[in-house]
Amino acid sequence: MSDDSSLLLLLLGPAGGAGLYWMLYRYYRNTDKSHAFEHETAIEAKPVTGSDQKIGENNGTQETRIDGDNVREYRKRVQRLHYKKRDNSG
Repeated sequence: MSDDSSLLLLLLGPAGGAGLYWMLYRYYRNTDKSHAFEHETAIEAKPVTGSDQKIGENNGTQETRIDGDNVREYRKRVQRLHYKKRDNSG
């Protein structure tokens, strides 16, 4: 009886690993729940609106930065959201 239980225990490891692999594969792939966007979604094309205006040329530029960039000016780029404090006094 002990030999049968130890054999069962030895077989339980690989079977459990295979089951866990299959379960994670199915969970993350969702192949049975996904839909084919290209085939199941109707997309209607509309004409492009707007305009472009040429303001200059930039041929053969050696500069690594663009004039007027605000990359290093974090406070100017990102605005703080203002909100009212809630009165929880009762």
